[in-house]
Amino acid sequence: MRARQNRKFPRPARPSSMSTARVCVLLVVFSVTLAEDVNVKSKPVRLFTEEELERFDGTQEGQPIYMAVKGVVFDVTRGKEFYGKGAPYNALVGKDSTRAVAKMSLDPSDLTSDTADLTDEQLKSLDQIFESTYKAKYPIVGYTAARILNQDGSPNKDFKPENQPHFQIKDEF
Repeated sequence: MRARQNRKFPRPARPSSMSTARVCVLLVVFSVTLAEDVNVKSKPVRLFTEEELERFDGTQEGQPIYMAVKGVVFDVTRGKEFYGKGAPYNALVGKDSTRAVAKMSLDPSDLTSDTADLTDEQLKSLDQIFESTYKAKYPIVGYTAARILNQDGSPNKDFKPENQPHFQIKDEF
């Protein structure tokens, strides 16, 4: 009986030192990759002026592509086919396009952060797209100065870093 079992289920061969080395290399590569992912996610966010944000409009090859919605700056580079140079939504990048997102518009007059006179339906749509598209798909790299500062340059007292997406601590930038 025992002889049959051994023939059916042969003893596994011991792994060679080459196999062990491959497993070690894979573990090291996996660890480094995981560490890089963690570093990317824990990068501090930064404050963007309008002029700084304009530099990330998808026109320069190799540069990231940034877009702001509701004053939150997203890295939309991974969606280059939508936001890159000559792409259908390229008009939205390099600026805060909150109004355009709310109205689902590419009209140049809507490419602004101004939400005055938007309907309740447009504001609801803006919140839904902000959460399900931008926050869910793209990393946050910063905030626009307009979200944090008043028009006169004084700090916006209503801005609470701890209530912002991806802020870990108050003095992060």
